[in-house]
Amino acid sequence: MSKGDFRNRGSGSSFGAVKLNDHVYWVGAVDWTLRDFHGYATDRGTTYNAYLVMADKITLIDTVKAPFCGELLSRIASVVDPGKIDYIVSNHAEMDHSGALPEVIARVKPEKVFASAKGVEALQAHFHWDQPVTAVQDGDTLSLGNRTLSFVLTKMLHWPDSMFSYLVEDRLLFAQDAFGMHLASSERFADELDKGVLEYEAAKYYANIVLPFSAIVKKTIEKAAAIDIATIAPDHGPIWRRDLEWILGLYARWADQAPNTKAVIVYDTMWGSTGMMAREIEEGLVSEGMRVRSMRLRESHRSDVATEVLEAGALLVGSPTINNNLFPTVADVLSYLKGLRPKNLAGAAFGSYGWSGEGAKQVAEALASMRVDLVGDPINTEYVPDLDALARCRDLGVQVGQKMKQRVTL
Repeated sequence: MSKGDFRNRGSGSSFGAVKLNDHVYWVGAVDWTLRDFHGYATDRGTTYNAYLVMADKITLIDTVKAPFCGELLSRIASVVDPGKIDYIVSNHAEMDHSGALPEVIARVKPEKVFASAKGVEALQAHFHWDQPVTAVQDGDTLSLGNRTLSFVLTKMLHWPDSMFSYLVEDRLLFAQDAFGMHLASSERFADELDKGVLEYEAAKYYANIVLPFSAIVKKTIEKAAAIDIATIAPDHGPIWRRDLEWILGLYARWADQAPNTKAVIVYDTMWGSTGMMAREIEEGLVSEGMRVRSMRLRESHRSDVATEVLEAGALLVGSPTINNNLFPTVADVLSYLKGLRPKNLAGAAFGSYGWSGEGAKQVAEALASMRVDLVGDPINTEYVPDLDALARCRDLGVQVGQKMKQRVTL
């Protein structure tokens, strides 16, 4: 098959590669339309990054989501006939990076495919194939002739199979899902984009994908510090060729989850009563000098709540009672946050009810299961809160604010 065949088959267009340096090209795909990533709202789309190493042994690092295989092959063909690829490395078996792998292997016919031992297992479980995949171990190296790849296992960052590949001579780290973000753009490098957007989207990605593995992030940053890195090339979002210390510093801060003076109030309301309570709690927190982010779930997506909680010192959750249970949107966000395992939070539960009142109690139980340091018993008011109930809500905000200050100074 000629280069032209590769460039046009399955894509209908010609896509070009982006040069990172004299030996490495970005050959991934841009997904402008993605709006949900397993429950995480991706309002700015994403990229599926793959990289072509033009060494003596031409090597492809990761592939893309299956529907974008034509775009991947077209970008490769703008540099070299894809049939000349010798090796493929799978750093991460999740389908947004491995979905196109079977088709790429069938069309390229590489000499070898490499993955971690858990990656070999995961690819087999995904594709049920007879394709041989060579397992690599932590610290293993692979000669590409005039270039060398070194492998760093990063198990559970964020899958059991995850690993980094480090191109030694180019000081370039292929970081799979670490240090990335869901952000579609025509720019390939982080220094070409607005820093505020970068920080928000990196934080959202960390909060919704990486947060449960923060202990592993700390160890990984220690590993990275021992490597001479000039470029970080993640599997989503832009490539870091400058400000490496900035993104590494953000990861270190987010992994630490230190107590602070920001409080997040999350609630939903049926007839406005729980909302009234939330406003009084907010006033109490503000009176203690706390920064407050109040989020009614009718307008706030679970992944945006998680992003705010990432750098919060307190989480206060309110729910009305419906059919002897907490409100469905509140149940959703609590289930989601529990899986993300945020740490070092003070908090409280509150809500209103008509005749049974289980909602606020169930919120308190959910927060306790998340190891939130609860301040007092849940405040539960029947129907519309009176002045006494609103005063108790304001006092609850004061108490939580005082607890937050204690935790910061400990």
